[in-house]
Amino acid sequence: MISLVGGLIVLIFSLVNAAYFGSGASTSGGFGSLMQGAMDGNHNFMGTYASSTGFFTAVSVVSLVCGVIVVIAALVLRIHPQEHVMWGIVIVVFSAVSFVGMGGYFVGATFGILGGALALTYKPIP
Repeated sequence: MISLVGGLIVLIFSLVNAAYFGSGASTSGGFGSLMQGAMDGNHNFMGTYASSTGFFTAVSVVSLVCGVIVVIAALVLRIHPQEHVMWGIVIVVFSAVSFVGMGGYFVGATFGILGGALALTYKPIP
C-alpha cells in the first residue's frame, strides 16, 4: 500500500507539473525578474535548459510515466504477492527514476522506494 500511495503522489504531481509547464507557464517560480539573473553570465551552467518549459515538460512526463509504472506494479504486487521480488525491484527502480522529475516533490518517490524495499524483504506465509 505504501508503494501505491507513493506512485499516486508521483503520478498526480507529475501530471500537474506537465500540464503547468506544457501550457508555457513561467519557470521562474513566481519570483519574476528577481530570479532572472541568478544563473546568467559565468554561472550559466545549465545553458538554456533551465529556462525552457519544454525541458521541464519532458522531465515531468518522464516522472509521470514512472508514476504510472509504480502504480501498476503496486497493484500487481497486491494481486500476486508471491512475485514480490520482481515487482519490488520494478517499484524501487522506477521510484528512483522518478526523482528526475522531483518524484512527487520527493515524498512520492521516497514512499515508493520504501514500499518496494518492504516488498523485497517480504516473507510469504506458507
